[in-house]
Amino acid sequence: MSQNIEQRDLPSESSPFLQKLVLQAKAEIDFEPIQAIENEALNNIDYQQYRSIRFEPKESLWRGVYPFEVQLFHSGFLYKHPVNIHMIDYKNHVTQLPFNTDYFRYDPPAEFLGDEINEDVGFAGFRVHYPLNSKNYKDELVAFLGATYFRLIGKNQKYGLSARGIAIDTGMPEGEEFPYFTDFWLIEPANGKQLSVYAKMDSPSMTGIYKFTMESEVSGDTVTDVKAWLFARDDIDKVGLAPFTSMFLYGENSLTKPDDYRPEVHDSDGMMLITSNNERLWRPLDNPNRLRITSLGDKAPKGFGLLQRDIQYENYVDSEAHYHQRPGFWVTPYKGFNQGRLELVEIPTNSETHDNIVAYWVNDKPVKQGDSIHVHYELKTVSADAHAYDKSKVLRTLQGADRLPGEEVDEDNLTRRFIVDFTVPDGVVLNPEDLAADISATNGNVSQVRVFKTNFDHEIRATFLFTPESERSVNDMRLLVTHKGKPISEVWTYVHEK
Repeated sequence: MSQNIEQRDLPSESSPFLQKLVLQAKAEIDFEPIQAIENEALNNIDYQQYRSIRFEPKESLWRGVYPFEVQLFHSGFLYKHPVNIHMIDYKNHVTQLPFNTDYFRYDPPAEFLGDEINEDVGFAGFRVHYPLNSKNYKDELVAFLGATYFRLIGKNQKYGLSARGIAIDTGMPEGEEFPYFTDFWLIEPANGKQLSVYAKMDSPSMTGIYKFTMESEVSGDTVTDVKAWLFARDDIDKVGLAPFTSMFLYGENSLTKPDDYRPEVHDSDGMMLITSNNERLWRPLDNPNRLRITSLGDKAPKGFGLLQRDIQYENYVDSEAHYHQRPGFWVTPYKGFNQGRLELVEIPTNSETHDNIVAYWVNDKPVKQGDSIHVHYELKTVSADAHAYDKSKVLRTLQGADRLPGEEVDEDNLTRRFIVDFTVPDGVVLNPEDLAADISATNGNVSQVRVFKTNFDHEIRATFLFTPESERSVNDMRLLVTHKGKPISEVWTYVHEK
């Protein structure tokens, strides 16, 4: 993180308009909030009414011209701060897209809105459609809606977790600041393969310009190249780079579960970090009893993300939410991710409609008023895992009371049995007698560690007892499997508290 953006960090001379936007943002010292819409009818509609405001597909931008087509979101409901949508054609002419009710259909129960909107209430955001799953139909590929949130999906996936442009003071006692995108510039996709979008971000303590370049790979993954030029208007306690927001209600590792027929309910089941020395860390998510903030430190990460590794339908049996088709998001950092930590915020929730998981990278160097930050990274949708791995990876995390079959649970006994199952590396011959666990834990004692093959030798099980120092202690665990003294697995990390 540098005090001033150097010339080489500015957009290239081949993008003079983008460079102009960046320099204008840098010069804006004072924050001027966007005026919220004043239309009483739109401000008071509920979720079902908002969903009934439908964009007319025949009005899609670039319809029938390029593989990418753009549809617009109406303002109203939660989205009361309209954004400006600009178009840049292949001749670099810039025009602002005016609001028009003809773009939309007001279906019941929102049909009354057609008579209530007689002014420019603006757009709330946009979504991009693309022939992702079939050449004959254009699915949603990405959607920008609300604050700096945007969502991506790949082939055969359903919307799940969200990405964000930036996270400011997340989990801090004084409260989080939510920047928002105020303007978008959609660049005509002349080559038909990539779509580039510029966005202006603004907030009381920071402003900046983003460039998103999106494309769908042959593999079916959706890849977005993200560049951002950010300027601090004030000292900021915590700046979270490449943040994600997701939901975890309960899973196989949960201490308690609601009275629900579904075995698991979550958009993501774990956070992964590949460190600068290629160590691969996996931390299963949880729905804690109280707000919990944990982190994994590194000096320059190779990659990180929130994943939905479990994509087996039978582990959710949900034919409506399709949790087995939720994507993971993987970040490959290129610039601006220095000595720091991958931070995870887990918030208690009792509803799957509430996002309660946030993850992001935080550099150790503080952000001061007048600082300039340039970041560059790739954001990619993934199914199950980020990429191939030639060692064992975690399959599941289980825990339960320390008791023998038939015994009653002793409520005063704090000892827990943990089970971590791993895959068997392809093509590796393992002698069961040479398997062991390298394990450590804070604020408690580990005992009865065993490692053995299971499930017809298709899996490796590591199991141990853990006794915390007290009922309220927070306990950080770390485990990896070794064979003949050499590591053969990724690192399982877990935070346990009652």
